[in-house]
Amino acid sequence: MIKTVLITGASSGIGKETAKLLNQKGYTVYGAARRTENMQNLKKEGIRLLKMDITDDSSIRSGIKTIIDETGKIDILINNAGYGFYGALEDVPLMEARYQFEVNIFGLARLCQLVIPYMRNQKSGKIINISSIGGEAGEPHGAWYHATKFALEGLSDSIRMELKQFGIDVVIIQPGAIKTEWNKIARQKLIEVSGKGVYSKLVHKHAKFLKSADEGKMASEPIVIAQGIVKSIESKKPKTRYAIGGGAKFAKFMRKILPDKAHDKMMLGFINRVKI
Repeated sequence: MIKTVLITGASSGIGKETAKLLNQKGYTVYGAARRTENMQNLKKEGIRLLKMDITDDSSIRSGIKTIIDETGKIDILINNAGYGFYGALEDVPLMEARYQFEVNIFGLARLCQLVIPYMRNQKSGKIINISSIGGEAGEPHGAWYHATKFALEGLSDSIRMELKQFGIDVVIIQPGAIKTEWNKIARQKLIEVSGKGVYSKLVHKHAKFLKSADEGKMASEPIVIAQGIVKSIESKKPKTRYAIGGGAKFAKFMRKILPDKAHDKMMLGFINRVKI
């Protein structure tokens, strides 16, 4: 039986590559994003497009209704849409902080609320939540973004236990350094918000560090994450977490073995070694 997949944030990067890969493997794929104009090449490949803003309840409901009307089910939900706004905590407006939570947590949770009943009725399903290696370790100037990813890790752990009785798996994907628009947007916001104040010295080093991670050999292409997502989907007994891509396993290991202050020193050391 052909399985139906809904993936958010499908207009670029990880979402786009995952939609293409699943489509090639014969899944019925719905790619959702606010910017469907950037997805016409996906439509030509047979991927069904949904204009969806996950901060708008009516938009989410409309998208789910379309899928159910056309296929009668949703087997796999991939919560990939995400937003990162970097800057020192002191400088980031609370409205921006709230928007990150609206996209990365509340919109994601609302999608789960609407999809779970269909999965529960069919006694099967998979929810794949795209977190970050930053869901286990913080970094300077990323307080709000990391807060959303820490929250997503806890949310995922909790609903995994709730949904086990209904045959629904919940999987967390933890990308490392990936070559996507996200890095560029995050560092641009970082400079705009905190590039001239009391944090400016560390901020400019951090922005350059982020750029080098994005453009250097360490960063992985989005297809690497897409392949990991597909692996988790096709596994009969998926892991609860998959750390994938540039530096992900190393970062996870160091967070596990180092005391907090030693980890802080390591992170600041990486950034402070950057010359500006």
